[in-house]
Amino acid sequence: MECKFSVLKLHIIALILLPSSTLGFNNCNFPAIFNFGDSNSDTGGLSAAFGQAPPPNGATFFHTPSGRYCDGRLLIDFISESVGLPYLDAFLDSMGSNFRHGCNFATAGSTIRRQNTTIWQSGYSPISLDVQHLQFSDFLTRSQNFRQKGLFQNILPEEDYFSRALYTFDIGQNDLTAGYKLNLSTEEVKAYVPYVLGQLSHVIKLIYGQGGRTFWVHNTGPVGCLPYVMDRFLVTAAQIDKHGCSSPYNDVSQYFNLKLRELVLQLRDELPAAAITYVDIYAVKYSLISQAKKLGFENPFVACCGHGGKYNYNRFIKCGSKTVVNGTETVLAVLCKDPSTRISWDGTHFTEAANRWIFDQVVGGAFSDPPASLKFACNKINTSQK
Repeated sequence: MECKFSVLKLHIIALILLPSSTLGFNNCNFPAIFNFGDSNSDTGGLSAAFGQAPPPNGATFFHTPSGRYCDGRLLIDFISESVGLPYLDAFLDSMGSNFRHGCNFATAGSTIRRQNTTIWQSGYSPISLDVQHLQFSDFLTRSQNFRQKGLFQNILPEEDYFSRALYTFDIGQNDLTAGYKLNLSTEEVKAYVPYVLGQLSHVIKLIYGQGGRTFWVHNTGPVGCLPYVMDRFLVTAAQIDKHGCSSPYNDVSQYFNLKLRELVLQLRDELPAAAITYVDIYAVKYSLISQAKKLGFENPFVACCGHGGKYNYNRFIKCGSKTVVNGTETVLAVLCKDPSTRISWDGTHFTEAANRWIFDQVVGGAFSDPPASLKFACNKINTSQK
């Protein structure tokens, strides 16, 4: 009850903080969504390029692998549902895709800045944010060329959809962990954050120049609360906070988010016709993890789908991994009894139940700057009135 009451108070505060003029704003009625991101919003990009995320991924909602590293829906799926649009198909997926109402350029393992390793060496996708933007540019140009020829009218967006669309961003987490995989110190990782965010800024400006006007930007979650981070990287007992998360890695996430918010404020000045919403996903995810039991979840650090160890996580035996012994195939990383009671799906990603809870907190604007709900995100709000 305490957490529910706190969230209710945040929603009331958000409503109070809204300038009175926004109460007269019309709903945005987004005709399309174009998403850029990593595995937190990948609906099939990496699977299309490097092989399907195996079962039991998709077991809860889709009842079959769906390209998502989750048992069901992601935040981007709930965003699509809330604005009345179909789930986004991945740009890289050529099998039965319909891009009439948008396209998803995210791939699991993506970073904002390019990595100097292959996906087999580090696990990071070669489809970094700059490549995702190149794909978007190609999609914009070619989709309209086809429409002008009278082709694929029912599966490609109309020209004005690009200026009226919602552009969502959920990327940056992998840029932080990439530094640690290179044995960089926390201060060294922090040192390249401004450079990383400069590349994000560049892409947003390019999309603005191509007609994009509404941007919904998620900050990064608490990296120090992810089981795979606490399993793989050195964490001493003194570095564990009262809720069980690693303070140094969360400190880096918070630094990234501080600089990201400063960037958003700067972009609002530089892109006068843009409506840019900064969404504090970190606060929501940390609240969920720190109050897991009160919210009906079990231990937030134990993965639902995994294999052994303190967190039911083994980076060499991922969710769905199989082996053959004496001609018999055996699944090594199996599904927990009830995914709806877990927060961590596979030690890296969240379950559908957790994603739904997170979305329910952010959709109304309580964790947004400006504090407007998703349906008002296309309206420019003068936050100086707060």
